[in-house]
Amino acid sequence: MQWLFFEQYSHEPFIATSRFWYMTGKAEEYREALQQKQAPGYAALAVMEQHLENHAFFVGDRYTADIGLFAYTHVAGEGGFDLTKFPAIETWIDRVKSQPAYISMTNLNLI
Repeated sequence: MQWLFFEQYSHEPFIATSRFWYMTGKAEEYREALQQKQAPGYAALAVMEQHLENHAFFVGDRYTADIGLFAYTHVAGEGGFDLTKFPAIETWIDRVKSQPAYISMTNLNLI
């Protein structure tokens, strides 16, 4: 539960909302807010990076709470966050994508 709460309060408000504004064409309108979200967003990614440097997943040795953190982390670049600064996160993203029955949310046709 700790990692899921982290996602909701230390990650999502910065990374997901930034992505939303870029994806909806509102980046210019929210330029100042986007700038303010950079430092706490990168801080959240740094916490994740530090954990993933020594762990394959977020809880124990198996895929569990990772699904909650994966959703917006793997598309953080669409919100102005450079994931190349976080090699352990990039490796983890590949690990999650290799899970059985993985379906990319970026390829879903929901309409």
